[in-house]
Amino acid sequence: MQDEVEPGAPQSTPEAPSPNSEQPRRRHVSRRKRWTTIERDLRAQKGPLLAGVDEVGRGPIAGPVVACAVIMPPDTRAIAGVDDSKRLTHQQRVRLAIKIRERAVAFALGAASVHEIDRINIYQASVLAMKRALGRLGVRPDHVVIDGKVMRTLPIPHTAVVHGDARCFSIACASILAKVTRDLLMTRLAVRYPQYIWDHNAGYTTREHVAGLTSHGITPHHRRSFCRIGDLLLKLEHRTLMDALDPRALDDVGLPDEDDFDYDMIAGAELGLDDAEQGLEREL
Repeated sequence: MQDEVEPGAPQSTPEAPSPNSEQPRRRHVSRRKRWTTIERDLRAQKGPLLAGVDEVGRGPIAGPVVACAVIMPPDTRAIAGVDDSKRLTHQQRVRLAIKIRERAVAFALGAASVHEIDRINIYQASVLAMKRALGRLGVRPDHVVIDGKVMRTLPIPHTAVVHGDARCFSIACASILAKVTRDLLMTRLAVRYPQYIWDHNAGYTTREHVAGLTSHGITPHHRRSFCRIGDLLLKLEHRTLMDALDPRALDDVGLPDEDDFDYDMIAGAELGLDDAEQGLEREL
């Protein structure tokens, strides 16, 4: 799969060389392909319909974990600019999410609630969100490829790729759709709970978020197993230097205006509000 070339790039016309001028030797520069051959090889072995799966929201102390499964067309060029969602800005993710949804053969979202995260742990909740996303796909994939390591409790044959969201196009597409969706959920929750600044931190541990916890306590959307305030304050002290060195240390969760979001992302993808035992209605 080749990268998409943006149309409309200006073409320069070289000047005619002087007959007496010496022509410098052209240095051949090999162009590195953006994506590995993992997906191409899997399609040759398993079939053309490959579902990439990724999840977001393992690290926050509030909000659900959201997963996406997406099948991209096997014989078309990759969408230019697609990358691991953590490497992209919010505006880039939203723009790319629209293109991914338009071109996908099929895509679906799944989630696991805060209650489920506390009850079965974040790892098993991530597996549950992935199962739900795969179960909602309108097209049956020939094979599944996921980011990270093999999940033994995922009862679906799959290939795990370490750093897959940076190596496999379909996984990167899934990570973008999942990230945009979860950011939207947290932005909508922030309207109801403004003390925790979720529209800027998406539920991750920031000083302002911990200050809200200290002043107002936890909400039904906080992961109680994650919210030991003394431990959070200690972690923040150690994180201060890291944040200064890496402005994206919090997974680039600074969000612009809510108007930038595409609310059809949730409705169109049929993110089931009956996902969790308490229902994602309470998340919204």
